[in-house]
Amino acid sequence: MNKCVERIYNGLIKENPTFVLMLGMCPTLAVTTSAVNGIGMGLSTTAVLIMSNMLISMLRKIIPDSVRMPAFIVVVASFVTIVDFLLEGFVPSLYDSLGLYIPLIVVNCIILGRAESYASKNPVLPSIFDGVGMGLGFTLGLTCIGIVRELLGAGQIFGIQVMPESYQPITIFILAPGAFFVLSCLVALQNKIKKAAAKKGKAVPQSAGCGEGCASCGNRSACGGHLIKTEAEEKGKEQGVQ
Repeated sequence: MNKCVERIYNGLIKENPTFVLMLGMCPTLAVTTSAVNGIGMGLSTTAVLIMSNMLISMLRKIIPDSVRMPAFIVVVASFVTIVDFLLEGFVPSLYDSLGLYIPLIVVNCIILGRAESYASKNPVLPSIFDGVGMGLGFTLGLTCIGIVRELLGAGQIFGIQVMPESYQPITIFILAPGAFFVLSCLVALQNKIKKAAAKKGKAVPQSAGCGEGCASCGNRSACGGHLIKTEAEEKGKEQGVQ
């Protein structure tokens, strides 16, 4: 598979930020009261991901390791500010709906995680497609949650009434508990589909963070398992010396 296509597939399916890695839960649960909010937040994050991955990859050999994270935050914050101003100027209704969660993209663990684990170690083009894949995967997750919550909580999808007038909206789905419930149901549905595919003998993409084979894992920086194993090995060596 072409490396750029693989990065998009990785973000959409294999390591979907919302349904597999469970990253960016704050905006996922807070802004998905409607499908429009979900797709707006997702695309805003995608734009920041693409641009920050591109610039960080271009500067990866220049940025010193000692100031790596502060430099990443400055780059991300610059693009978030641009997106914030563009939304305020051209889509004021969406800007008002998303509110504080637009500036909070700066500390979104998806963006900083991809900058650290991929963009800072790979060429520009794959890093751009990595941002595209992760951003679209995040957008897909938010939009799916928003559609379900809006449908059950208001009887609408993208502001269009789809339920009959006799339908009584289930208010809990546009409240915080409804967000947790919808997320858990969608994750359970995804896991059920994967298990059914595995029983039929189909190849099922495996997510990162399994805790096995850390020495040869290509995603070590995004998983804490190797840190735990390293600490355990060091303690074992110290005890052996004593």
